[in-house]
Amino acid sequence: MGTTRKEHDFLGELEIPDHLYYGIQTFRAVENFNITGIPISREPLFIKALGYVKKAAAMANKDCGALDAKIAEAICYGSDQVIAGKFDQEFVSDLIQGGAGTSVNMNANEVIANIGLEYLGHKKGEYKFLHPNNHVNCSQSTNDAYPSAFRIALYLKMDSFIKTVENLEKAFLAKGNEFKNVLKMGRTQLQDAVPMTLGQEFHSYATTIGEDVLRLKDAQSLVLDINMGATAIGTKVNAPEGYPEICVNYLAQEIGIPLTLSPDLIEATVDTGAYVQIMGTMKRTAVKISKICNDLRLLSSGPRTGLNEINLPARQPGSSIMPGKVNPVIPEVVNQTCFYVIGQDLTVTMAAEAGQLQLNVMEPVISFAMFTSLDYLSKAIQTLIDKCIVGITANEQHCYDMVMNSIGIVTQLNPIIGYEESASIAGDALKTGKSVHQIAVVERKLITQEKWDEIYSTDNLIHPRYITS
Repeated sequence: MGTTRKEHDFLGELEIPDHLYYGIQTFRAVENFNITGIPISREPLFIKALGYVKKAAAMANKDCGALDAKIAEAICYGSDQVIAGKFDQEFVSDLIQGGAGTSVNMNANEVIANIGLEYLGHKKGEYKFLHPNNHVNCSQSTNDAYPSAFRIALYLKMDSFIKTVENLEKAFLAKGNEFKNVLKMGRTQLQDAVPMTLGQEFHSYATTIGEDVLRLKDAQSLVLDINMGATAIGTKVNAPEGYPEICVNYLAQEIGIPLTLSPDLIEATVDTGAYVQIMGTMKRTAVKISKICNDLRLLSSGPRTGLNEINLPARQPGSSIMPGKVNPVIPEVVNQTCFYVIGQDLTVTMAAEAGQLQLNVMEPVISFAMFTSLDYLSKAIQTLIDKCIVGITANEQHCYDMVMNSIGIVTQLNPIIGYEESASIAGDALKTGKSVHQIAVVERKLITQEKWDEIYSTDNLIHPRYITS
């Protein structure tokens, strides 16, 4: 069983296995909150951010005279070990928990305190020399330490996510260039519209994803405003004069991102509007990606009885009963991931709305929703790039044949013969199965073959000019 140490809080005493660096309050959290089965150790950026918060707080407290220099040094040492990822396994609190994140905050306080105790030459649990609350949590509350760490982690996590979205934009742009001369039929309401190129279609995907990159970067900047020094409700109770500004300055220097102190700490302690904005932008991105995946599934449908304009890379047999069937499994899995993210937007919305008076206690579920959404969608996007987009090929001749057999190409005749005559040709073609060319040129002789060749040249269909009689 190994040795144990006895720790106490105001609820009583517990025997803690001595090899653990976390203590009694974290132990209670593990017993109370077995909800997702996902501990915060699965979010190393969150742990790193907690380490930065505790280190900056210790340095600011030393400067303000609230902590002895040796104690501050030990806290900084413990925080550096946490930042380096050496104690990730000690962060065992479930991502979803009651208490507005107190368990996460105390998990960090206890781990850093016990690392610091050993640094000072003491045993774990000898808190009279270095205390989780009195020292590591000095001039702090969960209500400023947790959201500040969450915002830092969210900012850093979004950096990686945005790069992945940018890679998706580049992948679509590359396909747009590859398919720039592949003539195909555009469609509205799933009906034939007018010709375009497959390259234009893929380029439009790149453009729409590029728009979201800009919106994500705008939203990301909202979390740079933090409430460190607010303590319990924003009144700075138990914090020395000047501590909030010094602490935030240290944080910005240590991490290398432009953090700023919220001008109204009471408002900042309860407001979660930044999360709503960011999650809404992520939902927007997910909706767009899911729509594109729908298109890829339609464009590759068939192969004999669907659109069959593009071929998706074959990744696995598609049926346990139908031999030779290959399904668009990569777009399908990305669709499903997008549905999850869209649902998490509602979770964040409701959690933000549930804030009461001077605190929103629902931030743990907000962090869970946003962290998992960023993780899952990032992996889905990279899967879409690597296992689908880069391997897409075009059925160029089939695309061309469908254009020339389409009734929709009659639209190009409007400026020459008028809408009414064009509509008549379309109706005749639809009824008889004849081509637009057969009716307009051969039977009705409304235009010459030379004019037809000019109007329906590949170049003119790709880059339409205004042609009249």
